[in-house]
Amino acid sequence: MQTFGKALAFAALASAAGAEEIGDAERGAKVFHQCTSCHQIGYGAEHRVGPHLNGVFGRAAAVFAEDYKYSKGLRREGENGLVWDFRTLDAYIENPKALVSGTRMNFRGIKNPEMRADLLAYMRSFSASPADIPEAQPTGVPREVELEPEILALVGDPEYGEYLASECSTCHQSSGGDDGIPSITQWPDEDFVVAMHAYKRKIRPHPVMQMMAGRLTDEEIAALAAYFKNLE
Repeated sequence: MQTFGKALAFAALASAAGAEEIGDAERGAKVFHQCTSCHQIGYGAEHRVGPHLNGVFGRAAAVFAEDYKYSKGLRREGENGLVWDFRTLDAYIENPKALVSGTRMNFRGIKNPEMRADLLAYMRSFSASPADIPEAQPTGVPREVELEPEILALVGDPEYGEYLASECSTCHQSSGGDDGIPSITQWPDEDFVVAMHAYKRKIRPHPVMQMMAGRLTDEEIAALAAYFKNLE
C-alpha cells in the first residue's frame, strides 16, 4: 500500500506538469519490452499469451471473453466491475496476483513506481484520448527463431499431445498455476512451437528445456502445442 501511495504521489506530481502526463512514455517503451513475450500493443496487435493492450485504459477486465480465454480470477473481477485505469493498472503491474487472485499472469511485478509510471504512460498512448495511433508500429519483438512455414503449418493431434504431456506435467501445472514455473496452459500454439524450437536451437538458455525440446520431433511439438492450447 505504501508503494502504491508513492505511485499516486508520483502521478500527482506528473499531472501537475501536464494533464496527460503520467510518466515518460519513451522510457516506458523500453520497460514494455519485458511484456512483449506475452502482450502486443500498437498497430496490428493481437492476443497472444495475454490479450492485446490497445485501448486498455478504460477497458473492463476480461472484456475480450469471446475470443480470448481469461483466467477464472480475471473473469470474476470483470463481473465484479474491475475497470483498468491508472490506479488498477498500477496495482496490477506492481503485483498481479495481489490484485487478482487466480490470475494466470506469470509476472513477478515491477516494484519501482517510476518505472510503472513510465510503462503506463507508454500504454496510455495506445488508448483513447489520445486515440490509438494507426501509423504506430507494433512493439512486439520479432520471433525468437524463424521457422519454415511448413513447421508452423503443422496441425497437431491434441490426444497425442496429451500422451506426450506427462513429462511436461511433472513441472508445469495443468491447472495453469505457476508457483515459480511458468504456466504453458492455453498458450497460442504458434507461441508454443516457437518457444520449443528456441530451446531446441539453444537460443533459450534453460538446460533442462533444451534437453526436453531436443528429443521432440516437429510433429510432437505441434501435438503438445495443440494439447496445451485448449487445456482448460
